Amino acid sequence: MTEKTQTITAINNAIAEHPVLEPLTEVSYQSGNDELAERLIELRAWLGDDLSDLEALIGDFTQQGQAADSHLGWQAASHLLERPGKRIRPMCVLLAARLGGLEMTEAVRNVAVSCEMVHAATLLHDDVIDEGTERRGATASRVVYGNSASILAGDQLFVEALRLVEETGHSTLLSSLLGVISEMIAAEALQLKKRGHFDPDKKAYLDVLHGKTAALFRWGLKAGGKLAGLPAESLEILGKIGVNLGIAFQLVDDIIDLEEESVLTGKDALADLRQGKMTWPFLVACEADKSIEGDMKDLVSGEKSLKDVDLNQLIQRIHATGAVEATRRFARQQGDEADKLLAKLPEGRARDALKVVIKTAIKRAR
Repeated sequence: MTEKTQTITAINNAIAEHPVLEPLTEVSYQSGNDELAERLIELRAWLGDDLSDLEALIGDFTQQGQAADSHLGWQAASHLLERPGKRIRPMCVLLAARLGGLEMTEAVRNVAVSCEMVHAATLLHDDVIDEGTERRGATASRVVYGNSASILAGDQLFVEALRLVEETGHSTLLSSLLGVISEMIAAEALQLKKRGHFDPDKKAYLDVLHGKTAALFRWGLKAGGKLAGLPAESLEILGKIGVNLGIAFQLVDDIIDLEEESVLTGKDALADLRQGKMTWPFLVACEADKSIEGDMKDLVSGEKSLKDVDLNQLIQRIHATGAVEATRRFARQQGDEADKLLAKLPEGRARDALKVVIKTAIKRAR
């Protein structure tokens, strides 16, 4: 058996034994990052049953939605929860707590799961706002249960997230999470305000990104560290790392939107654009080629319809500006900044593991 075959076998066995590993490990392996996939397996072995405990609690919420007497909101929430995401946010909570020497406690578990609940709630609401039809490889909850039920589902998960944090007895964590949810709503409102208007504004994009994505990463890392009793200086560093990680994560999503086979025709990517949802590659491309900016303005304003534009050619022109590689460099820069900040935190396996998580978020292919 070759070394390559042994690696594949080890990764497949680990995924089969611990399904929570699948989203992160598989995307690392499929994108050619065998070493990174192996580090993730080691991370799962080190965390022991902690991740399984998280999945068990999330599974309890999923089953609650599948109960015969559950309301439509719970059913719509369950439809999303039973399709696990990458779990990067709750993992950040666990690792930040371990930086301070705190292993799994009920409070750590509650805070970690609350991160996932808030994230899931925003996905449910986003799909209604954006009229999304798919989520995590399956039909979106709004399509199966209706928009109203999907909104109720998101509301329910927000309530459950806040309840979990309240049960920890840390009132400051509860108030700070309320602040984060407020940031996320404000960012979504800003994005909604721009719908139907083409405005290649990098600052506005970053404002939305900070609120919709980075804020929750920031909160999760700081919350885990606070539970472990880390000093204020360390908590501040963790918060900054969370912002770097959140920015990098969204930038990679922007790249994936332009590289996925399903959007090579440009239809999905430009549908987002017509709703006023700018991405970093679009912004960079417009700066580099003013003709692209003109075409996009026509599309967003409705002066041209999607069928009036050669979508393949437009996507190729965006790639030709170097916008995708520029976005990739920006994401790597965020990772480098996070690495510098990590060096200021206590040495040990938790710090090393956080570095692996950050690297995975940047190197993933989906």
